[in-house]
Amino acid sequence: MAGGLVGLLDDIAALAKLAAASIDDVGAAAGRASVKAAGVVVDDTAVTPQYVHGLEAKRELPIIGRIAKGSLRNKLLFILPVALLLSSIAPKVVEVILMLGGCYLCYEGAHKIIHRLRHDDHDHDAPSVELGPDAEEKTIAGAIRTDFILSAEIMVIALKEVLHEPVVSRGIILAVVAVGITVGVYGVVALIVKMDDIGLNLAQRNSPRTQRIGRMLVIGMPKVLAWLSVIGTAAMLWVGGHILLAGSAELGWGAPYHLVHQVEHLAHGVPAVGGVLGWVVNTLISAVLGTIVGVIIVLVGERLPFRRAKADKPH
Repeated sequence: MAGGLVGLLDDIAALAKLAAASIDDVGAAAGRASVKAAGVVVDDTAVTPQYVHGLEAKRELPIIGRIAKGSLRNKLLFILPVALLLSSIAPKVVEVILMLGGCYLCYEGAHKIIHRLRHDDHDHDAPSVELGPDAEEKTIAGAIRTDFILSAEIMVIALKEVLHEPVVSRGIILAVVAVGITVGVYGVVALIVKMDDIGLNLAQRNSPRTQRIGRMLVIGMPKVLAWLSVIGTAAMLWVGGHILLAGSAELGWGAPYHLVHQVEHLAHGVPAVGGVLGWVVNTLISAVLGTIVGVIIVLVGERLPFRRAKADKPH
């Protein structure tokens, strides 16, 4: 009996070690997948605070919370099951969807640049508070719809990294990525939104040093948001271009990807800075490709009949 008990305990210990190793593997895979998807969410972090611009301070966090719940619902209830199904029965379709998402990222990045140059991007001129409660609900719904596209792209990028995993592990990893990225993005958004209030509170303290920090926060946050928007736009073009390069190779047209890889390899040969220079070269080429593809999509889209009719309507 004692020997059997010892054997049972040994088996339990072995199972515990195996489970711990599996958890470590899932955590590592989720980390790698999250890093791959991180470039997509920078712009989302910069744009989301605009949805609560002009609202009362007490309404800001509840609205961000509702958008975050909608984002998590998008990822876990709608995108995750479809992603797992497609990856099991038609993995090539995942690559096609990923490339379509890459085109969308290129389009979004180029759209921002073109309209910034034209000074005609008025999508967020009027804050929701000026338009009433109904418009606030509409804004939240619109934010969740916009998030769906980015969430799908994030999940597909993460899925591409774990296609070799068993389906159960794949599902757990994607769920971890979904929760982690949603909490991370909307946690940062909430911090950004409340930073003005924190700065004002500090500026009213007695300590001159604390007051200076408070004023710096109030003055600096608009600049931080502006830089986040710039970085986010660049990230979308870079990630979108890289997805198209890698995806074209996966689907059988490898010449562009191999050409970029050769140029990157030459850069790696530069002493001392080769690693960094190789990454920069790859990033710049991907961003240039993303910009070209994005501009083409924007210009073609503007010439579609329904887009022209919308543009001709008086504002």
